[in-house]
This record gives sequence, C-alpha cells and structure tokens, in this order.
Amino acid sequence: MKKWTARRAPTERPDLEPTLSAYQRRMRDRLLAAPVLPAPEPWRHLTCAAVGGLLGIGYASHPGTGHDLVMAVSHDGHGLFDAVTGEKIARERDPDPEDSTPDTAADLSCPGLGPVAGTRVHIAGLFGGGLHTTTADGWTLEVVVPAWPHERVLLSRDGGLPHSGPHGERWWHIFHSSHSELRAAGFSPSGQTLAVATSSDVSLWTRAVPSGNSVARRGASAG
Repeated sequence: MKKWTARRAPTERPDLEPTLSAYQRRMRDRLLAAPVLPAPEPWRHLTCAAVGGLLGIGYASHPGTGHDLVMAVSHDGHGLFDAVTGEKIARERDPDPEDSTPDTAADLSCPGLGPVAGTRVHIAGLFGGGLHTTTADGWTLEVVVPAWPHERVLLSRDGGLPHSGPHGERWWHIFHSSHSELRAAGFSPSGQTLAVATSSDVSLWTRAVPSGNSVARRGASAG
C-alpha cells in the first residue's frame, strides 16, 4: 500500500520566499534611515486637517479665483478646502446617500459643493483612482513601503527612485503614515498643490502665492 504524506503548499514554504539583493537591502535601509523633513522651497505646508473616516480626495478649480480646491469625502460627509489658504470653504454633512461615496459612480466621482456645485469631482482613495505623481517642471511624488504597512511619501527633483543624491538635497521624506492608512497622495493638475490623505486626515502643501484678498480673509477668519 502506498503511503501518502501531506505536502506543504508552495506558497507556504519559507524557503521559496524571495530574498532581497544586496542592492535592494541598501535601498530599503536608506529609505528607513531618512527622517521626515519639511518640503523644500517653494513648497509651504498649509494644514493637516482631521477628517474622520476619510475615504478619498479629489481636485477641482475655483471658478472665481482659480485656486486649487481639494475635496475630501468621508463617512461623515463632504468637505472642500481652498488649497492656497488652507481654509475649509464648504461642508456637506448629509450628501445624497445614492451619491455620497465615489464607488457608486463608474468614474469614481462625487458631486461638487460650494463654488463647484453642479460639477463632479473625481475622487482617489479607498475605492481606487489616482492623482498626478509628477509636475510639468520636474517634481515627482512617490509612495514607498520599506517597512510595511507604514507608507512613506517622498518628494523629489531627481526623477524618482533610486535617488542617488543626498536626502534633503534632491529628495525629501515629507510624510510618514504611521498612525493611519494612506488613502491617496498626489499633485493637483496645475502642479501647484500637493495633498496626502489618510483614513484620519488630509495634509496640504502649496507653492502658489496667495493674493492680498486671500491673506486678508485668512487673517479675518483667524481672528
């Protein structure tokens, strides 16, 4: 009688796990050793706004001022941020249930609000989609995971990985998602705004210069 013995499935055999090459180990160690740094000029950090249960974000353009706008979609509703001043300029707490999340639309969009009401905004995040990862003048954004599951967002001017130059000169580790799940990261179509969204907040950077009226409005709201 032939004796049958149980065999471990190939996917469960530790000896079949891929190993990193020496080059890959050096790259991982380099990324792990890079601390979070402020984004370089001309970028300036605007805000890190708490958005509980965030599902995704999308970009729009203000029809009056031309400012980049960032729309945040969450389980608690929709919000719209001015990406030049950092202000939240519109809020919809009870959107239509049939159109409240991007997965209900074939193009992953949600209805706009505030100054972009009557339009639709494509949303990138939990349900898919994506944002721009490069700008026309050479900035690049990458999400790397040298220590899963904590994603790191890198901003660079050297064309992206492998980043041969020193950290802090041609590439910068600007965001470390250690407390929440990363939802989306990318530039606006204009290339003037950079947004990083997690399941709990949205962080914004801009290189656009606010107009005098924008500065005045921001000072008034702060007072």
